[in-house]
Amino acid sequence: MAQPLKLYFIRHGIAEKRQSHLPDKQRTLTSKGRQKTQKVAQQLQTLGINFDYLQTSPLVRAHQTAEIIQQQGLISAIHVSGLLSPEGNWQDWLNWFQNWRKQGLKHLALVGHEPNLSAWAEILVWGQPRQQLVLKKAGMIGLLLPEHHNPVGQSTLFWLTAPKLLF
Repeated sequence: MAQPLKLYFIRHGIAEKRQSHLPDKQRTLTSKGRQKTQKVAQQLQTLGINFDYLQTSPLVRAHQTAEIIQQQGLISAIHVSGLLSPEGNWQDWLNWFQNWRKQGLKHLALVGHEPNLSAWAEILVWGQPRQQLVLKKAGMIGLLLPEHHNPVGQSTLFWLTAPKLLF
């Protein structure tokens, strides 16, 4: 039996509050956000989790989260994609994924934003968003996707942890 693909949805860490003079895409992680994300990345390393490919939103706070994951040694390279920005389109990402999976890699991480990440995870598990999963900042959802079949409604949730449970 073929090994399923593991897909990890990772929400960016705590970021600066919205401010009228600061464009949303330029908001950075706060000191607390960096610390919390670093602790999560350290624990993931302790648990032996690593990624074959990491795709991140181009927004600063998500990219900084991805950099912390990279600095912890969980991935060697970061790939930036507008598909993971807050206005990212599910179908466009799914099309990208169907091509990506042909590479045969088994551990994919996506760093992005809510509500997209939890909604996309729900589509993969239940076939439609149900607004039941909550992904906290610096939190992670893990799914097992079938190796060759359409993953929509065919994936299995194996990880949903609030960051504070990893400290």
